[in-house]
Amino acid sequence: MKKLLTILPLLILLSLFCSCSKFKAKNVTKPTVTLNLALRAGTYADVVKKFVPEFERLYNVRCTVVELSEEDLRRNVVKDAASEVGAYDFCMVDSSWMAEYTSKGILAELTQYGYSLDEDIIPATKSVCYYKDGLYLAPFYGNVTVLLYNKILVEEAGSSTEEMKSIEDLLEVCRFSKKRRNFGFMYRGDTENNIVVDFLPILLSCGGWVVDKDNNPTVDTPEFKQAMEIYLELIETGRAAAKEDVIAAIGNKSGTMCIGWPGWYTPTRNSSMDYVALTGRLTKDGVRHNSNIYGVWGIGVPANSGHKEYGEKLLEFLMDANNQKKSISKGGVPCRYSCLRDDPEILKQYPEYKVVCDALESGVYRPVMVRWNEFYSILGRRMRMIFDGEVSVEEGLKVAQTELDRRNLD
Repeated sequence: MKKLLTILPLLILLSLFCSCSKFKAKNVTKPTVTLNLALRAGTYADVVKKFVPEFERLYNVRCTVVELSEEDLRRNVVKDAASEVGAYDFCMVDSSWMAEYTSKGILAELTQYGYSLDEDIIPATKSVCYYKDGLYLAPFYGNVTVLLYNKILVEEAGSSTEEMKSIEDLLEVCRFSKKRRNFGFMYRGDTENNIVVDFLPILLSCGGWVVDKDNNPTVDTPEFKQAMEIYLELIETGRAAAKEDVIAAIGNKSGTMCIGWPGWYTPTRNSSMDYVALTGRLTKDGVRHNSNIYGVWGIGVPANSGHKEYGEKLLEFLMDANNQKKSISKGGVPCRYSCLRDDPEILKQYPEYKVVCDALESGVYRPVMVRWNEFYSILGRRMRMIFDGEVSVEEGLKVAQTELDRRNLD
């Protein structure tokens, strides 16, 4: 009897704890449902996989993870959408694919399953998730461009993080580095996509963009020409290289700065590199523009999944604010204020997340158009010719505009 009286309060507490939990485990029986998850290989997939065992236990399902390269992920999901019942029940989506996915009805509308995006999620990251008042995506991994730089070289140029407030400030630092026989501005010149993406923050800081509100090309414009001329001055202080070489150069003090991504490098108090969000100003007293480019990975549920209700439950589970906080120690970068700005304990361990939050707040998605890959291929090819001195800025942009107009890529 005494033993029963001792155990009874513990059982009551356990019962109360379980009743308060948002996600409750089902009765343990052999799983009858298998969910196939199509994920972007790398850190993005690793974060999801860390939560899979707990989700399987809670909902008594089995999850099979398929890790794919960026292009294979897009291609496989699009191809599978033609099937009456698809092979995938959950997928990661790059924001630039949304036009193609929504036009082809690839994703399920999420509010019909009771899901909505809460106010803790950084507002600008939500914009690409909606289509015709329907919700089709949730912003899961907050990838966004930042300025990666070598702290020692910036200090030697007489500057600092606080003083690099404009593109003109960056140019001044890079010119000083070149005079000291270091490389100034580094950029990725290995693919057309990288050539374009590294340039976009400079273009936005000059008040330009690649398309107008109707997705018509805006390449042959005064703002674009100004941005290109400034960018030529920047890259003249450095050189093109592949990502790994760019990071290595900035780490070993042979390069000063580049447009990069938080996932490339984790700053520490004693490290020689750091990163900061671009301000979006061309000059110190100039107009401030949103200038950081989103590479946010969203998560969604294929419309032809045979288990859409479970796919939505997984999406909700991964997007839960508490689980997103847990994801940080596993390599996650949530698009939430509670994870990136408001929690002192997180910022104490990951002070760089304040920079990521600033960048996400002032971010811009790449154009949402079905054939964005053709768009950047044409533009990147012409930009490369300008960089190599084969054509002038004016001639190169005029030809690019003509080609893009002719293709009617939207």
